[in-house]
Amino acid sequence: MAIVYIGDRKAGKTHLALELINPRGHYVKVSGIDYDSLKANLFGTEDTIRATDSIREHPLEVNVQLPIPKPLLVKWMDTPGEIWRSSWQTDNQEDWLSFLGTVTQSEGVLLILPPYREILKPTIDPQPYMTQRQWCNRFDSWVEFFISHCAKARHIAICLNKADLFCDYEAEAQKLIYNPNGRQMAWLDRHRYVSQRYFHPIQAQIDRINTQRDCAARCFITSIHSRTLLELPWIYLASFLSA
Repeated sequence: MAIVYIGDRKAGKTHLALELINPRGHYVKVSGIDYDSLKANLFGTEDTIRATDSIREHPLEVNVQLPIPKPLLVKWMDTPGEIWRSSWQTDNQEDWLSFLGTVTQSEGVLLILPPYREILKPTIDPQPYMTQRQWCNRFDSWVEFFISHCAKARHIAICLNKADLFCDYEAEAQKLIYNPNGRQMAWLDRHRYVSQRYFHPIQAQIDRINTQRDCAARCFITSIHSRTLLELPWIYLASFLSA
Protein backbone atom coordinates (compact mmCIF):
# COMPACT_ATOMS: atom_id res chain seq x y z
CA MET A 1 0.00 0.00 0.00
CA ALA A 2 1.34 3.43 -0.94
CA ILE A 3 0.23 7.02 -0.59
CA VAL A 4 1.10 9.69 -3.13
CA TYR A 5 1.60 13.29 -1.96
CA ILE A 6 0.85 15.88 -4.66
CA GLY A 7 -0.54 19.39 -5.01
CA ASP A 8 -1.01 22.63 -6.87
CA ARG A 9 1.82 25.02 -7.67
CA LYS A 10 2.56 27.53 -4.92
CA ALA A 11 0.36 25.58 -2.51
CA GLY A 12 3.21 25.21 -0.02
CA LYS A 13 3.40 21.44 -0.41
CA THR A 14 7.21 21.30 -0.24
CA HIS A 15 7.40 23.32 2.97
CA LEU A 16 4.53 21.30 4.45
CA ALA A 17 6.32 18.04 3.66
CA LEU A 18 9.52 19.42 5.14
CA GLU A 19 7.76 20.23 8.41
CA LEU A 20 6.19 16.77 8.47
CA ILE A 21 9.75 15.43 8.57
CA ASN A 22 10.59 17.72 11.50
CA PRO A 23 11.48 15.31 14.34
CA ARG A 24 9.38 17.31 16.82
CA GLY A 25 6.24 15.43 15.80
CA HIS A 26 3.37 14.28 17.97
CA TYR A 27 1.69 11.24 16.42
CA VAL A 28 3.47 11.27 13.05
CA LYS A 29 7.18 10.58 12.60
CA VAL A 30 9.22 10.22 9.41
CA SER A 31 12.26 7.96 9.36
CA GLY A 32 15.07 7.49 6.87
CA ILE A 33 15.56 11.17 6.01
CA ASP A 34 17.41 13.91 7.86
CA TYR A 35 15.37 17.08 8.48
CA ASP A 36 18.29 19.52 8.69
CA SER A 37 19.99 18.18 5.56
CA LEU A 38 16.77 18.28 3.55
CA LYS A 39 15.99 21.79 4.77
CA ALA A 40 19.43 23.03 3.73
CA ASN A 41 18.99 21.43 0.32
CA LEU A 42 15.51 22.84 -0.31
CA PHE A 43 15.95 26.43 0.82
CA GLY A 44 17.50 29.03 -1.46
CA THR A 45 19.70 31.95 -0.52
CA GLU A 46 16.74 34.17 0.40
CA ASP A 47 15.28 31.77 2.97
CA THR A 48 12.60 30.59 0.57
CA ILE A 49 11.94 27.16 -0.90
CA ARG A 50 13.66 26.71 -4.26
CA ALA A 51 11.29 26.31 -7.20
CA THR A 52 10.98 22.74 -8.47
CA ASP A 53 12.18 22.45 -12.08
CA SER A 54 11.70 18.70 -12.60
CA ILE A 55 9.77 15.80 -11.10
CA ARG A 56 11.51 14.58 -7.97
CA GLU A 57 10.27 11.54 -6.09
CA HIS A 58 11.08 11.32 -2.39
CA PRO A 59 10.15 7.99 -0.76
CA LEU A 60 9.14 8.56 2.86
CA GLU A 61 8.50 6.07 5.63
CA VAL A 62 5.82 7.71 7.76
CA ASN A 63 5.05 6.11 11.10
CA VAL A 64 1.72 7.02 12.69
CA GLN A 65 1.23 6.38 16.40
CA LEU A 66 -2.31 5.03 16.49
CA PRO A 67 -3.39 2.67 19.31
CA ILE A 68 -1.74 0.10 17.01
CA PRO A 69 1.19 1.90 15.27
CA LYS A 70 0.84 2.06 11.50
CA PRO A 71 3.66 2.52 8.95
CA LEU A 72 2.82 4.28 5.69
CA LEU A 73 4.90 4.11 2.51
CA VAL A 74 4.64 7.57 0.96
CA LYS A 75 5.84 8.77 -2.42
CA TRP A 76 6.22 12.53 -2.28
CA MET A 77 6.02 13.68 -5.89
CA ASP A 78 7.65 17.12 -5.99
CA THR A 79 6.61 18.49 -9.36
CA PRO A 80 7.18 21.69 -11.35
CA GLY A 81 4.14 23.93 -11.65
CA GLU A 82 4.11 23.43 -15.41
CA ILE A 83 3.38 19.69 -15.11
CA TRP A 84 -0.37 20.27 -15.43
CA ARG A 85 -0.01 22.06 -18.76
CA SER A 86 -0.68 19.88 -21.80
CA SER A 87 2.37 21.37 -23.54
CA TRP A 88 4.63 20.20 -20.68
CA GLN A 89 3.08 16.73 -20.73
CA THR A 90 3.66 16.50 -24.49
CA ASP A 91 7.27 17.67 -24.23
CA ASN A 92 8.03 15.45 -21.24
CA GLN A 93 6.05 12.32 -22.03
CA GLU A 94 8.36 9.90 -20.27
CA ASP A 95 8.29 11.87 -17.01
CA TRP A 96 4.52 12.39 -17.25
CA LEU A 97 3.81 8.69 -17.83
CA SER A 98 6.11 7.74 -14.96
CA PHE A 99 4.26 10.18 -12.70
CA LEU A 100 0.89 8.75 -13.76
CA GLY A 101 2.19 5.22 -13.15
CA THR A 102 2.95 6.08 -9.54
CA VAL A 103 -0.39 7.80 -8.99
CA THR A 104 -2.39 4.98 -10.58
CA GLN A 105 -0.97 2.40 -8.16
CA SER A 106 -1.59 4.43 -5.00
CA GLU A 107 -4.36 3.54 -2.55
CA GLY A 108 -4.19 6.90 -0.83
CA VAL A 109 -3.76 10.43 -2.17
CA LEU A 110 -2.88 13.54 -0.21
CA LEU A 111 -3.65 16.67 -2.25
CA ILE A 112 -2.41 20.11 -1.17
CA LEU A 113 -4.34 23.20 -2.34
CA PRO A 114 -3.54 26.89 -1.85
CA PRO A 115 -6.18 29.27 -0.43
CA TYR A 116 -8.07 31.60 -2.76
CA ARG A 117 -8.27 35.37 -2.54
CA GLU A 118 -11.75 35.73 -1.11
CA ILE A 119 -11.01 33.54 1.90
CA LEU A 120 -7.81 35.36 2.96
CA LYS A 121 -7.58 37.56 6.03
CA PRO A 122 -7.85 41.30 5.19
CA THR A 123 -4.19 41.82 6.11
CA ILE A 124 -2.93 39.35 3.48
CA ASP A 125 -1.93 40.55 0.01
CA PRO A 126 -4.33 38.70 -2.34
CA GLN A 127 -2.37 39.20 -5.56
CA PRO A 128 -0.29 35.97 -5.46
CA TYR A 129 -3.45 33.85 -5.10
CA MET A 130 -6.17 32.68 -7.47
CA THR A 131 -9.65 34.13 -7.32
CA GLN A 132 -12.39 31.87 -6.06
CA ARG A 133 -13.60 31.28 -9.63
CA GLN A 134 -10.10 30.35 -10.81
CA TRP A 135 -9.66 28.11 -7.78
CA CYS A 136 -12.94 26.29 -8.47
CA ASN A 137 -12.06 25.86 -12.13
CA ARG A 138 -8.67 24.44 -11.16
CA PHE A 139 -10.34 21.97 -8.83
CA ASP A 140 -12.50 20.75 -11.72
CA SER A 141 -9.23 19.57 -13.27
CA TRP A 142 -8.37 17.69 -10.09
CA VAL A 143 -11.76 15.97 -10.16
CA GLU A 144 -11.10 14.74 -13.70
CA PHE A 145 -7.60 13.69 -12.67
CA PHE A 146 -8.90 11.60 -9.77
CA ILE A 147 -11.59 9.98 -11.87
CA SER A 148 -9.27 9.24 -14.81
CA HIS A 149 -5.99 8.34 -13.10
CA CYS A 150 -6.58 7.26 -9.49
CA ALA A 151 -8.20 3.89 -10.10
CA LYS A 152 -6.89 2.27 -6.91
CA ALA A 153 -7.30 5.23 -4.56
CA ARG A 154 -9.67 4.43 -1.71
CA HIS A 155 -9.05 7.53 0.40
CA ILE A 156 -8.22 11.06 -0.74
CA ALA A 157 -7.25 13.73 1.78
CA ILE A 158 -7.82 17.20 0.30
CA CYS A 159 -5.90 19.82 2.28
CA LEU A 160 -6.46 23.57 2.08
CA ASN A 161 -3.02 24.72 3.12
CA LYS A 162 -1.74 27.93 4.74
CA ALA A 163 -4.57 27.99 7.27
CA ASP A 164 -2.71 30.74 9.14
CA LEU A 165 -3.60 33.06 6.23
CA PHE A 166 -7.36 32.56 6.37
CA CYS A 167 -8.53 31.51 9.84
CA ASP A 168 -7.75 31.31 13.54
CA TYR A 169 -5.76 28.15 12.98
CA GLU A 170 -4.90 27.64 16.65
CA ALA A 171 -8.58 27.63 17.65
CA GLU A 172 -9.42 25.31 14.76
CA ALA A 173 -6.60 22.97 15.76
CA GLN A 174 -8.01 22.68 19.27
CA LYS A 175 -11.44 21.87 17.85
CA LEU A 176 -10.17 19.30 15.34
CA ILE A 177 -7.38 17.79 17.44
CA TYR A 178 -6.72 14.06 17.42
CA ASN A 179 -6.76 12.60 20.91
CA PRO A 180 -7.02 8.80 21.11
CA ASN A 181 -7.50 8.90 24.89
CA GLY A 182 -10.25 11.51 25.16
CA ARG A 183 -13.30 13.09 23.55
CA GLN A 184 -12.81 14.15 19.96
CA MET A 185 -14.68 14.62 16.71
CA ALA A 186 -15.30 11.57 14.55
CA TRP A 187 -13.51 11.69 11.20
CA LEU A 188 -16.74 12.21 9.27
CA ASP A 189 -17.72 15.05 11.61
CA ARG A 190 -14.31 16.69 11.05
CA HIS A 191 -14.82 16.41 7.31
CA ARG A 192 -18.30 17.93 7.46
CA TYR A 193 -17.14 20.80 9.65
CA VAL A 194 -14.11 21.66 7.50
CA SER A 195 -15.84 21.17 4.14
CA GLN A 196 -18.84 23.32 5.07
CA ARG A 197 -16.67 26.06 6.52
CA TYR A 198 -13.80 26.22 4.01
CA PHE A 199 -14.64 24.09 0.95
CA HIS A 200 -18.22 25.16 0.25
CA PRO A 201 -17.41 26.58 -3.25
CA ILE A 202 -16.38 23.08 -4.42
CA GLN A 203 -18.71 20.93 -2.33
CA ALA A 204 -20.47 19.59 -5.44
CA GLN A 205 -17.16 18.56 -7.00
CA ILE A 206 -16.10 16.75 -3.82
CA ASP A 207 -19.44 14.93 -3.78
CA ARG A 208 -18.78 13.92 -7.39
CA ILE A 209 -15.45 12.35 -6.42
CA ASN A 210 -17.13 10.40 -3.63
CA THR A 211 -19.87 9.05 -5.89
CA GLN A 212 -18.10 8.47 -9.22
CA ARG A 213 -14.88 7.13 -7.73
CA ASP A 214 -16.54 5.11 -4.96
CA CYS A 215 -13.93 6.34 -2.51
CA ALA A 216 -13.74 8.64 0.49
CA ALA A 217 -12.58 12.20 -0.28
CA ARG A 218 -12.18 14.08 3.00
CA CYS A 219 -11.33 17.73 3.65
CA PHE A 220 -8.66 19.17 5.95
CA ILE A 221 -6.97 22.50 6.65
CA THR A 222 -3.20 22.49 7.18
CA SER A 223 -0.40 24.86 8.12
CA ILE A 224 3.32 24.64 8.77
CA HIS A 225 2.59 26.59 11.96
CA SER A 226 0.32 23.92 13.47
CA ARG A 227 1.62 20.42 14.04
CA THR A 228 -1.90 19.34 15.03
CA LEU A 229 -3.43 20.38 11.70
CA LEU A 230 -0.41 19.17 9.73
CA GLU A 231 -0.69 15.66 11.15
CA LEU A 232 -4.46 15.16 10.87
CA PRO A 233 -4.66 14.00 7.21
CA TRP A 234 -1.85 11.51 7.82
CA ILE A 235 -3.56 10.13 10.92
CA TYR A 236 -6.78 9.85 8.92
CA LEU A 237 -5.11 7.91 6.09
CA ALA A 238 -3.34 5.62 8.53
CA SER A 239 -6.63 4.94 10.31
CA PHE A 240 -8.37 3.67 7.19
CA LEU A 241 -5.71 2.20 4.92
CA SER A 242 -4.35 -1.27 5.53
CA ALA A 243 -0.63 -1.73 6.10
